[in-house]
Amino acid sequence: MPSRPTAIETPRRTRRKETRPGELIEAALNLFIEKGFAATKSEEVAQRAGVSKGTLFLYFATKEDLFKAVVRENISSLFPSWNDELANFKGSCGEMLAYAMNSWWHSMGKTKAGGIVKLVMSEAQNFPDIALFYQQEVITPGTQLLKKILQRGVDSGEFRSLDLEQAVFTLVAPMIYLMMWNNSMGCCVSTVNQDMKPEQFIQLQVDVLLNGLKAKQ
Repeated sequence: MPSRPTAIETPRRTRRKETRPGELIEAALNLFIEKGFAATKSEEVAQRAGVSKGTLFLYFATKEDLFKAVVRENISSLFPSWNDELANFKGSCGEMLAYAMNSWWHSMGKTKAGGIVKLVMSEAQNFPDIALFYQQEVITPGTQLLKKILQRGVDSGEFRSLDLEQAVFTLVAPMIYLMMWNNSMGCCVSTVNQDMKPEQFIQLQVDVLLNGLKAKQ
């Protein structure tokens, strides 16, 4: 006669069920970065997470839903804390800009989630719905946050008057470049004659940006 589950076994199964979405999201992130969105199959994600394909679809109805969960878990979820930190930042706007770019790099850019940018840019044309979602979840709140920094600098007189709609791209461009490098040439740096040092790259970018942003004395 089979033994009945013990009081310890049941909570373990419950905990396992509760952690499955996170395990599936992590597996999907790894596979999306390794293979791209189009080439990744749902059954591969399930296998990587150690569950059946049917179990995967209990949590995520489509591969697109899984991708959205990956973006929300690894990128979108960072914006509330970033906004709070910048809202309470006590230093100069130049220091705030440097802090924002370094926080972005350490919290997201240098992690596996940084590869999502390359994925979206390479597959956006074939998956416009994914591109639109990424625009709404990442690009729009990201540019809004950076525009707040620029606006604060202009209002305080630290920065000269700017077309903020266009100026924000001067901040976004080096971030995108660094992520693209880190997930392409940076993976095989031994084959090229240049070693990108992210922290030094960011420091130099901030220096160049600030010297171009400063108000005339």
